[in-house]
Amino acid sequence: MTTLTDLAARARSLVRDGHRAVLGITGSPGAGKSTLAEHLIWLLRQDQPALDWVAHVPMDGFHLADVELDRLGRRDRKGAPDTFDAAGYAALLHRLRADEDDVIYAPAFERDLEQPIAGSIPIPRTARLIVTEGNYLLFEQGDWARVRPELDEVWYCDLDEAERVRRLIARHEQFGKEHDAAVAWVMGTDQRNATLVSGTRPGADLVISDPTLRTLEA
Repeated sequence: MTTLTDLAARARSLVRDGHRAVLGITGSPGAGKSTLAEHLIWLLRQDQPALDWVAHVPMDGFHLADVELDRLGRRDRKGAPDTFDAAGYAALLHRLRADEDDVIYAPAFERDLEQPIAGSIPIPRTARLIVTEGNYLLFEQGDWARVRPELDEVWYCDLDEAERVRRLIARHEQFGKEHDAAVAWVMGTDQRNATLVSGTRPGADLVISDPTLRTLEA
């Protein structure tokens, strides 16, 4: 089993000669990407507590707003690849790697509202490692193909399928769905997206297995 300490050491090694590095964490919905990113960032920040040298930029901030999904007729597929601003996400990653600005603002995704919030995450010039996580970092269709070249490494979270589904249902219930509606969404829309994401697994630089992910359950 790979430990969080091992993963932190690998993440540190991506920052060479002071140059900014971008680490991607991917996997199917509910696989533990955000939880892993949060634990990893917390541990890395202990290296230099007074310096904002690690930043977290979730892909989910590039969800299209519900009003636009309604206009496009895609709201019932929210979370599918074409319900994100993939080009905008790739452009932000490119800007982060260029490392030319004193501060860069990234959008966040507010789970309580289920909406993206622009300008929510400041990334200061001191940030040498950017951790970004999301479903489609290794997806190669359309504008998503522009994402992988901006990432130094991509790690794939490979959680046991039954546990992944259990966690995902619980998450939907936590944010307001009734149990039956949560199950229907997970086994429908989410599962279709999970199948797409699982097909990108061979492109990962590192696969993080189920035992490691279970130790990090939020």
